[in-house]
Amino acid sequence: MIDFPSQPMNFKCTQKNMSTNTRSPEELKETVRKKYDDISRQGKDYNARSCCGAGGDSVKVYNIMTDDYSDLEGYNEEADLGLGCGLPTQFAQIKQGDYVIDLGSGAGNDCFVARHETGPDGKVLGIDFTESMIKKARENADKFGFNNVEFRYGDIEDMPVSDGVADVIVSNCVLNLVPNKPKVISEIFRVLKSGGHFSISDIVLEGELPDALREDAEMYAGCVAGAIQKDEYLGYIKEAGFENITIQKEKPIEIPADILSQYLNEQEIEAFNSGETGIYSITVFAQKAGGEVKEVTMLGTQNASICEPGSGCC
Repeated sequence: MIDFPSQPMNFKCTQKNMSTNTRSPEELKETVRKKYDDISRQGKDYNARSCCGAGGDSVKVYNIMTDDYSDLEGYNEEADLGLGCGLPTQFAQIKQGDYVIDLGSGAGNDCFVARHETGPDGKVLGIDFTESMIKKARENADKFGFNNVEFRYGDIEDMPVSDGVADVIVSNCVLNLVPNKPKVISEIFRVLKSGGHFSISDIVLEGELPDALREDAEMYAGCVAGAIQKDEYLGYIKEAGFENITIQKEKPIEIPADILSQYLNEQEIEAFNSGETGIYSITVFAQKAGGEVKEVTMLGTQNASICEPGSGCC
């Protein structure tokens, strides 16, 4: 678990961290919606070469953020658009019969992996605010014959779900796209049952992005410019009331030079790459109070920031 400071952390969602200085939250959402409508029509190879499916197209086949799902049971290649920045369903400790919700469900990739884990007696709900993604996911579910997987159109800042219904919530590289991150985290808390938990993969920062990256709408839709500081992200989870907060996996993200060159000159690229700013994919587990405290699954944690209370590592 992560050892937090004893003093309360009063984080504020600043315009600086939200990127695109002149855009309102609704305009940012519309930018993301349009971009992911385009992505729903792109091939996986293109998406994997770019930042979360958006932004510049690298001339080399970089898996900039995405992890390989192909070894996970329940994986269906047709639902994999090459998006995401982790494998949250691998860490989510889903049990037979669980009700699982996937936030930003895209074409259904994580939902179908979760469906394998929860089995025929469980239920999986995917929520997405891009209609073309919902359509694609429903078509995939029909094709695979999954009658216990539902896809629902909605905004994860105001989920179309009742209180206290979910055993597990997963999400892959989505919260960084949302302007009001504390609101989403509070919604996750509301929707989970007592003792329920989430496993979420997302992009966070250590240090400040160059203005040209931070203020660009494409990089916002590409999961980079909308990312906030790692401590701030974890602080929002703590302030929402979650317990047993653990980073299950952490990996650095490197943006290829051909993408950076669209925003920075050579000197700026060199300074960015040699500086103290880090972009990271983290997979975070947290539990709502109630019931037994769960032992957290941690895989591939050789580079992860796993902190035990009182260890002084955080």
